[in-house]
Amino acid sequence: MPVLTRLIPSPVVVDIRAGALNDLAGVLADQRISSSTGRLAIAISGGSGASLRARLEPSLPRAEWFEVGGGTLDDAIKLADDIKKAGRYDAVVGLGGGKIIDCAKFAAARVGLPLVAVATNLSHDGLCSPVATLDNDAGRGSYGVPNPIAVVIDLDIIREAPVRFVRSGIGDALSNISAVADWELAARERGEDIDGLAAAMARQAGEAVLRHPGGVGDDGFLQVLAEGLVLTGIAMSVSGDSRPASGACHEINHGFDLLFPKRAASHGEQCGLGAAFAMHLRGAREESGYMADVLRRHGLPVTPEEIGFTVDEFVQVVEFAPQTRPGRYTILEHLDLNADQIRDAYADYAKAIGS
Repeated sequence: MPVLTRLIPSPVVVDIRAGALNDLAGVLADQRISSSTGRLAIAISGGSGASLRARLEPSLPRAEWFEVGGGTLDDAIKLADDIKKAGRYDAVVGLGGGKIIDCAKFAAARVGLPLVAVATNLSHDGLCSPVATLDNDAGRGSYGVPNPIAVVIDLDIIREAPVRFVRSGIGDALSNISAVADWELAARERGEDIDGLAAAMARQAGEAVLRHPGGVGDDGFLQVLAEGLVLTGIAMSVSGDSRPASGACHEINHGFDLLFPKRAASHGEQCGLGAAFAMHLRGAREESGYMADVLRRHGLPVTPEEIGFTVDEFVQVVEFAPQTRPGRYTILEHLDLNADQIRDAYADYAKAIGS
């Protein structure tokens, strides 16, 4: 019997620790990504990117710096065009939050260069995913891109970012547990193929964050959260889509974004709330309650009222949510609840979690 293996698309380097940014030039040289005489195209924001540029310029003398205006498709295309005009580079570096990294991902793919993701916050799992999420004329789109060749996360920098970014990442990581349960439901009910390796990676990433006793200020917890977000991105690469990390939780998140674009909370806050509610819908009351307790401990919302929405608005969001991902089968599609049934289910959820 032949021994079969598969190649897993993943970064060559994952460097997560305090002080990692100080060694960026050495890491790139050691891994043959860019030598001391090579050139890098570094994308930064106009805000926090300026201070990081001043800090890194002495160690990266041949880098060219490109300021990115925002997180739109037009911004990403402009970045790619600017990089192409400026000359030859070894790699593109996205230095910043999710919007900068997503723009850099898209631009790197467009010009055919590897991407180094240097995350300055942990707000969601996109930092290592094969997807660039960019605003466009139709709203927001997801664009397939190669995985980053390297991921660098400096825990000292992460602690300097507003704590809301860490909280958002927690909600996004925990939502993996609900997303994988939805994937397994689709496999049972619809015969959908499930990639066991991708599911295991995503679920364990979520469980590691869920079970860790530390808090948002602890290096040990931040390390586990960062690793979990990176593993989730790799899980999406293994499966070839977002299925390991996106189920009813993300449909509810998209529902908030589309129905109430000017009032929506952070991605992770909405996904965490959506995951806790989705676990309750599937009858996993103990798991839902524990997830809600952990979200509360980290300062995240577990009810729509805590992010400024009424129960009626939440019912509207949940009823609309399946329309955000046509063809995806989750507990929402399985139950196919009407507005009155959703309202009753939410009342039961609120009672169960002690709201």
